[in-house]
Amino acid sequence: MRQTLAMVRIGGGQGFYGDGHAGVAPLLAEGIDYLVCEALAELTLAILAKDRGRDESLGWTRDLPAYVAAVAPHLASARTKFITNSGGINPIAAGRAVVETLRAAGHGGLRVATVVGDDLRAHTETLGLDPDAVFAAAYLGAAPIVDALADGADVVVTGRVADASLFLAPLVHEFGWNWDDWDRLAAGVTVGHLLECSAQVTGGNLSGRWWEAGDFSNIGFPVAECEADGSAVITKPAGTGGRVSFDTVREQLLYEVHDPATYLNPDVTADFTSVRVRDLGDDRVAITDVRGAPPPRTYKGLVCTTAGHSGEARMAYSWPDAEAKARAAARFLHARADDLGIDVLEWHEEYFGLDAFGGPTVDLAEVDAGDGPAEVMGRIVWRCDDRSQAGRLMREVSALGLGGPPMVSPFGRARESGPTQLLSLGAVAVPRELVDDAVRVSIEVT
Repeated sequence: MRQTLAMVRIGGGQGFYGDGHAGVAPLLAEGIDYLVCEALAELTLAILAKDRGRDESLGWTRDLPAYVAAVAPHLASARTKFITNSGGINPIAAGRAVVETLRAAGHGGLRVATVVGDDLRAHTETLGLDPDAVFAAAYLGAAPIVDALADGADVVVTGRVADASLFLAPLVHEFGWNWDDWDRLAAGVTVGHLLECSAQVTGGNLSGRWWEAGDFSNIGFPVAECEADGSAVITKPAGTGGRVSFDTVREQLLYEVHDPATYLNPDVTADFTSVRVRDLGDDRVAITDVRGAPPPRTYKGLVCTTAGHSGEARMAYSWPDAEAKARAAARFLHARADDLGIDVLEWHEEYFGLDAFGGPTVDLAEVDAGDGPAEVMGRIVWRCDDRSQAGRLMREVSALGLGGPPMVSPFGRARESGPTQLLSLGAVAVPRELVDDAVRVSIEVT
């Protein structure tokens, strides 16, 4: 591949399905070369599976057209290209939605690439998967996106491509990096890992001195200024809120990382302990000296199966005896399940205001005996194989209004929304050759 740009500027435009859109416009105004939107997580795929179960044309993130509409003028002017894994478990339908959105806006002549091949259900027997799996997807790497860009794609829509690989692909394409240039590939994956969570690297979710992270009402999304040698500077659009600093970058660097010395990616194994992070001031942080090694021999696969249905009740009780009231309400529901013969497979209880966040939040020795916390919200959840049984117990909650402990206030819409279908997610190792032979890139012109 030929080198086309001396420096590649990538904007991280999305960190999850449902992320805010306000940070995208400043990115595009900065003149970025690529807008990359990372929309998927394990939970997201489960949500999309429920969508597809209701309508076979769904299974992709339905906020995708909003991003396409924002980037469309910049696509038309050939200033910015757009890459996203918003295709979820139905990338073909997502690609069609992109084409339709661009055509409706009058943007003809744009090339929209769709990447397929991550669906593992065709290999159910070979991999020993549950034949009734709701979905099964492999985490692909950057290669098919690079192929799409080489074929002139303005937009690339994929299914389950690994988060960081979305950002690596334009660097491989623009700089002509070899697939065994482990240090540069690792540098690209590091950039991707830093940008994949949008504002989390620009001060959002900062666990340190968060109040010094700047204005959250107008937080800027990240930009990576990438050089051909693998070095990069993480920054954000001028005039936006938030902050890019040593602390914000190093925290994101270690986010969702099991072994910092061995960060496994479909394209390379990155050693984050080798990364040099230098705060240049003015919301600019340099990333250099990344080391890499060959990738794992298998792809990660995610398999989703059904796991019954859950019912839920949330009840807030006030002082005095708030904790005792909430626990009494839970005992009531246990007793009603027994009386009605409802087969509850699993119970879960937590008490906000007391111990819901991983441990005691109130020291009862420091309050007057018998008073307890000022308010407690009990959250009681149960799981049943049968949806109707889960819902039957939910209908019993209303009896607590007049026939339970005093001063109760239902919280949220858990009861009104009905039982929730539960899905179980599990990971499998997938031979690369099984997947690679099925990966395809198709391009449609608007």
